[in-house]
Amino acid sequence: MTTSGIAPALRRLYFARFGFAILWALAMFTTATELGPLAVTLLVLYPLVDVAAAVVDARSSRAAGLYVNIAISLLAAVGVGLAAASGIPAVLRVWGAWAILSGLIQLFVGVTRRRLGGQWPMIISGAVSALVGSTFILQAGQDGAALSGVAGYAIGGGILFLISAVRLGSARRQPANGPEPVKA
Repeated sequence: MTTSGIAPALRRLYFARFGFAILWALAMFTTATELGPLAVTLLVLYPLVDVAAAVVDARSSRAAGLYVNIAISLLAAVGVGLAAASGIPAVLRVWGAWAILSGLIQLFVGVTRRRLGGQWPMIISGAVSALVGSTFILQAGQDGAALSGVAGYAIGGGILFLISAVRLGSARRQPANGPEPVKA
């Protein structure tokens, strides 16, 4: 697929990821105080949606880092499911490790796509994800560890997907080399 064909596919994917992240976060906020069946289902679902999104993205763009992200997100879904039996701190440790690794991959992919346009929000999102992941791991060692932070994490990521989708739309209307020069 050409660069011009990648941007519209990414734009649709980013809008879908924004919508999912916001709905997921709203549902997660309702159950963030305990690790019941709904919370566990939501926590496992999030990395599985990341897998599906990475598959769609990889099919349209062939970005190598996405295949690593697919594997990491699958492991994260399994890991979160298993960690749920040990409690919220264990889940936060797995979630944090996943956020760090997938964030670094998102950062790498965003940097390699920067000429495509609309990737600065993805670069920022990847860096923030890696930083926030470490705070989840630190939070897991504290009394009163809660899952509400992961809902906030999803909202922040969703907003950055929205910004990137909008930026991709405006980048698509310009030639790859930038706007046409003004002729006198």
